[in-house]
Amino acid sequence: MASTDLLVSPRLGRLSELARVRLGQAPTPLEPMPRLAERLGIRQAWVKRDDCTGLAFGGNKVRQLEFYLGQARSEDADTILITGAVQSNFVRLAAAAACQLGMECHIQLEERVPKSDPVYRNSGNVFLDKILGAKLYSYPRGEDEEGADRRLHEIASSLREKGRRPYVIPLGPGHKPLGALGYVVAAAELLAQLEEREVHVDKIVVPSGSGATHAGLLTGLRALDCSIPVMGVCVRRNAAAQTERIKAQCSEIAQLLEIPPVVTNGDVLLIDDFLAPGYGQLGDAAVEAITLSARTEGLILDPVYSAKAMAGFIDSARSGGPQQSLLFIHTGGTPAVFAYGAELADRANKHRDAE
Repeated sequence: MASTDLLVSPRLGRLSELARVRLGQAPTPLEPMPRLAERLGIRQAWVKRDDCTGLAFGGNKVRQLEFYLGQARSEDADTILITGAVQSNFVRLAAAAACQLGMECHIQLEERVPKSDPVYRNSGNVFLDKILGAKLYSYPRGEDEEGADRRLHEIASSLREKGRRPYVIPLGPGHKPLGALGYVVAAAELLAQLEEREVHVDKIVVPSGSGATHAGLLTGLRALDCSIPVMGVCVRRNAAAQTERIKAQCSEIAQLLEIPPVVTNGDVLLIDDFLAPGYGQLGDAAVEAITLSARTEGLILDPVYSAKAMAGFIDSARSGGPQQSLLFIHTGGTPAVFAYGAELADRANKHRDAE
């Protein structure tokens, strides 16, 4: 069955009725990783290449922005506002999408990562934010989602007084999970690809940060009667806190789609083994994941999200037995690699020398 057929399935409720603008290239490739599978000693390794969504270096946030900006357009907004960490992929793609749609973009960068070096603060995504013409603001606290959203609404109010029509993309929970719908769509797309290629996978591994990608994918799969386990790898908060966040988002997605709850407590699987030393900071397992993926498959991971998720993928492969078939959701983030250039190059070389 084609993914377009699944998108209008009654099992996905109102999904096809909700406002959406097409920003990305889809379907993204589903590719085998035979050399990585051989290195890890498992039967199959697959990657869903959501780093190839197209817009401004791509990434998972392209899918999420399609629904946020669909809503913004339906409200006749001419300006979007968004908050993220200094090296946020989301804000970079929001700026790019705004350019594509002829809108202004105002970005608030939080101090979420304890890095002050000039390369981190000016290269990578920040460099692209500036090229894309976004207006940048700073927010001094990195673990204050409510405060960051409140400040964003204050900026929106000042813009409204100047005659702009702003739309705020929220950071914290408690809002309609429009972005997560992008991964309900991705679930249908993935299932169609697996069916077409007659691929069976035992587990899907995905980064779990804001939770929209994880919760959207899990809800979409379960709504479409797919029981493949989805393991989220924590990249921002511990597993206990993230579990509650994912459960809440899955419930909110079902409400938004007007479908019965489809995700059970047992479906929400999270590990935080690779979170240390913290959000946006490189641990040894993440460095190994970056170097191993690059040197077996030419696959470039980012230090913040996909590297930690790949560390979880590698751990699952090594601990789960040789007959496994595992699938990795590559959420992109390529520009952030350059913001970590010196540290990453030094540690990657040491890892090579130790092999």
